[in-house]
Amino acid sequence: MSVQVGIIMGSKSDLHIMQDAADIFKEFGVEFEMTVVSAHRTPERMFDYAKNAASRGLKVIIAGAGGAAHLPGMVASITVLPVIGVPVKSSNSIDGWDSILSILQMPNGIPVATVALNAAKNAGLLAVQILSTADISLADKMQTYKNDLRKKVEESAADM
Repeated sequence: MSVQVGIIMGSKSDLHIMQDAADIFKEFGVEFEMTVVSAHRTPERMFDYAKNAASRGLKVIIAGAGGAAHLPGMVASITVLPVIGVPVKSSNSIDGWDSILSILQMPNGIPVATVALNAAKNAGLLAVQILSTADISLADKMQTYKNDLRKKVEESAADM
């Protein structure tokens, strides 16, 4: 099985958040890669990563970034792959709002799917759902996952 998803982040300090997406891929059996790519400190690395992602077999990119959070949008401007942005509340963040708005407010023509602040788990689940449109076994695993969520809620309601 080849790598299908790239998880990138602006700094290694974002790893504790972005690990949640990696954990989802492990749970669903999706091959992924994870690395640091900074839009501001390593723009050439970012450009090369985004430009070559599809030809390397990636199907989706998850990009986490804090502060000014340009990484998801810049990557989306270069690649044809879907990009899911994870706003990260970083040490230099304005309660995370700067990251949220930087990723959310993309100009028309450059879409970035955006999840909630620090919600790399949801980014991983969204990537699995995207991949499952072309993989019936992955779609079955996602249906089981959703059924399990429903059962947990029903059990909680019954306990009350």
